[in-house]
Amino acid sequence: MTDVLIAPDDPRRDDVRALLERHLAFAHQHSPPEDVHALDVDGLLDPALTFFSARVDGVLLGVGALKELDAEHGEVKSMHTAAAARGKGIGRSMLTHLVAVARQRGYRRLSLETSPAEAFGPARAMYASAGFAPCEPFADYVPSPSSTFFTLPLADLVADA
Repeated sequence: MTDVLIAPDDPRRDDVRALLERHLAFAHQHSPPEDVHALDVDGLLDPALTFFSARVDGVLLGVGALKELDAEHGEVKSMHTAAAARGKGIGRSMLTHLVAVARQRGYRRLSLETSPAEAFGPARAMYASAGFAPCEPFADYVPSPSSTFFTLPLADLVADA
């Protein structure tokens, strides 16, 4: 596959809006309304969020966002890959990018919420293979049978000098 360009983007762009609508429809199809934590365009404009798109030759293939929960803890939000691009490494590339940005910001931990539904199985497998481990609810999330939570420690161990 041609090089994937991942860069900050505007969720109000027409192609991004269309992909986000599909993302929200997918979330609503597989989760009860009270456990759909996917963000719409307005939610992605929150100043605590940095929104990214993944494009190949200008064509939008995926999106993801990084939310600052506090100075040491970030959250992966709104990860979604266009249906035609699934299985081609777009989601993995986006996740790798978000982890790198989180490290650059000095976060000590990166967490996420997703659904335990079968339709989200590939996403959960990708998160696990990237080192994310199950955790308790974080931030404002509450325990729910329709949500699973994962976290990845980012702080490198500092050896005693």
